[in-house]
Order: sequence, then C-alpha cells, then structure tokens
Amino acid sequence: MTDVDLSQIGSIEPGEFSRLVKSTPDRRLAEVMAGEQRKGILDQIFGRFPQQFRSDRAGSTNAVIHWVIGGRPDGGSDTYQITIADGTCTTSATADADPRLTISAGAVEFLKLVSGAGNPMMMFMTGKIKAKGDLGLAANMGNLFGQPKG
Repeated sequence: MTDVDLSQIGSIEPGEFSRLVKSTPDRRLAEVMAGEQRKGILDQIFGRFPQQFRSDRAGSTNAVIHWVIGGRPDGGSDTYQITIADGTCTTSATADADPRLTISAGAVEFLKLVSGAGNPMMMFMTGKIKAKGDLGLAANMGNLFGQPKG
C-alpha cells in the first residue's frame, strides 16, 4: 500500500502530486481526506489555482466558482471560492459571492480531478462530480487551468 502524505503538498511538484494520487488506492485517499490533514491539503491545493491559471486563455471571462468538497470527518463538506476577474485568479476558503458555477465532488474525486488522474467528462457523466450553473464554463475549466502531468 502506498503511504500517502499530502500534508506537505506545497513542497510536492505538480507531476509528483499527480503520480501520488494515481498510485494511491481510493480507500487510502478517502482516509487521508477524512483526517486532520484535510484542511491543510485543501488550502494548499486551492493556493495553487492562481499559479495554474492560464490568463492568456481567459479572454473576458469573469466568474465566481464554488467548489464543494465532501467527505469531511463530520459528514459535511468544505466550500472554496475561485474568482476569475480581469485576467487574474484568486481563491478563498470563504464562499461569500454568488457563484456562476458550483462544482461538487467527493474528496477522492476532487483529488483525482485536480491532479489529472480522472477524466472530468466521464466523472461528470457518471455523477461522480456535479456541476450547477454555467455548464459552458465547467466544460472550459481544463482550458483555464493547467493540470499536472505525472
């Protein structure tokens, strides 16, 4: 079994993060994301979104996107906000603006999605991720954000 330590994700290169998620059984990823490391892992992942943002592909896109990640130890979910405006991207652990798009996923599915270890279209079609709001924006997310290769 792969020993998963995503607590230091900030020091893990994107390609290594992708390989780690791909090589770790779902059950183990779920355990990690239901543990005390969860908030730090999510904060670090969302902290990378601005660096992965492709402003040259954003054009005139202005949007607030909420990410709802399930699988919290108490059975609840965490909501993070991404704001794209004027060619920039910012993130927040506080969802305080009306979203143009809300993407919901379990913790394991979220890790697979952001690591490039899962096929977003297949995950959407099978109900593993859900999108509410601007589905055109949802379909364009891969174009707006680079994904790690590993």
